[in-house]
Amino acid sequence: MSRISVTYENHIAHVRLTRSDKMNAVDQEMITAIIAAGDEIAASDARVVVLSGEGRAFCAGIDIGSLGQMIGVDPAGQLMPRTHGNGTTNQWQEVAMIWSRLPIPVIAALHGPVFGAGCQLALGADIRIAGPDTKIAVMELKWGIVPDMGGMVLLPKLVAPDVMRKLTYTATPVLADQALAWGLVTELADDPLAAAFALATEIAGRSPSAIRAAKRLMTLSETASDTEILLAESQEQAALVGTPEQMEVVAATLQKRPAVFK
Repeated sequence: MSRISVTYENHIAHVRLTRSDKMNAVDQEMITAIIAAGDEIAASDARVVVLSGEGRAFCAGIDIGSLGQMIGVDPAGQLMPRTHGNGTTNQWQEVAMIWSRLPIPVIAALHGPVFGAGCQLALGADIRIAGPDTKIAVMELKWGIVPDMGGMVLLPKLVAPDVMRKLTYTATPVLADQALAWGLVTELADDPLAAAFALATEIAGRSPSAIRAAKRLMTLSETASDTEILLAESQEQAALVGTPEQMEVVAATLQKRPAVFK
């Protein structure tokens, strides 16, 4: 994974884009490495993921210089087959969707340019923490193409329809404050990577089974009916309550409670 570094510590998986000389622009090697990292983490005992980029940018987008090599002379032949995600995505879409589908929380620490493919990768995270220098752009129309890496699945879940249209039609970079106001990012931090790790550490201290159950429920809530969600709540809770893992959490929580009236 020459384009990606994956490390594990305290149940936190840290995925770093390491093509800093190219502002972490996405080429075929990085696409392959990102997907492989997601698959590896899905099979690990990690409880939470932090995504970050080295150098001056989280990710400046697709490496336009290698775009022709990636797609070749047969765009439809490359883009239309559903090769990943159990037959739901192509490899470009899987770059973002693999993180959305991951069974554990994903936190993206954003700084500098977060353009095009980088924007869509960030959208695949559960939570986005942006530094003050962050600039986000749905950049594809600048190059005469459309967002095609999961953005049209992920973006409508975060922003209002008119905001999505403005971002897409104009391809104009949005500064961190505006991104927060529009719902593109969750919060701002002077040091987004440190903030992401602080949050990841807090989440990693929770019950692993409850973390995964909560993500399943929240993912289901985006598409299912009220009846289906209510049933799933009950099913997940019934599977958790009274397990040794849950009882350990209760005991530890009670021990930490301050003394009250005796």
